[in-house]
Amino acid sequence: MTADIATAPPELTTRSLDANWSYARWSQLPDDGNRYEVIDGVLYRTTAPSFFHQWIISRMTRVLQTQLEDTSIGIVAFAPIGLLMPGCDPVQPDIVAVRSEDRGIIYDRRINGVPALIVEVLSPGNAEKDTTIKRTAYARAELPEYWIVRPAERDVLVLSQPDTALGEYLHSVTFAQSHELISPTLPIRAAVASFFAGSPDETV
Repeated sequence: MTADIATAPPELTTRSLDANWSYARWSQLPDDGNRYEVIDGVLYRTTAPSFFHQWIISRMTRVLQTQLEDTSIGIVAFAPIGLLMPGCDPVQPDIVAVRSEDRGIIYDRRINGVPALIVEVLSPGNAEKDTTIKRTAYARAELPEYWIVRPAERDVLVLSQPDTALGEYLHSVTFAQSHELISPTLPIRAAVASFFAGSPDETV
């Protein structure tokens, strides 16, 4: 563990005191079961998520694999997976989708470039990182589509049309539990309720 990262209880995100982190420095960190990400030079550490968090990821991954991989439109990966793109050196999103024509960005054990879609599932300790810090970084990197899943509210915020200068998405739609999510950039349709239903433990 590095000296400038504080000890954190479960599901809490901590950050470095300096903004001098790079991929090279990140690559020297220990494999200790935590998730380490570098955004705009700041190192973030997130500890193990809840079972419900992982349940949601598994259900969403199944939907994306059926609608993207089974139709040869894209490739779907889920955490832990390293992603390197401008301003993110690296990040480890919960779910990443890469279009089939862009599969060349997958090499050296990581995704090296901007994917088609990133999905982040909020935990109590990472809300600011996913809703503000990553939202800005992903828009600046020109990520076409970003989903923020809120387990407590049982909804999904779908962001598209990134503005690199503003570091913001110009189009956003919140899909509630009773809605069908329709992707603005990919051929994806899914009942939002299906992402959350059936878990034996729904503790966020």
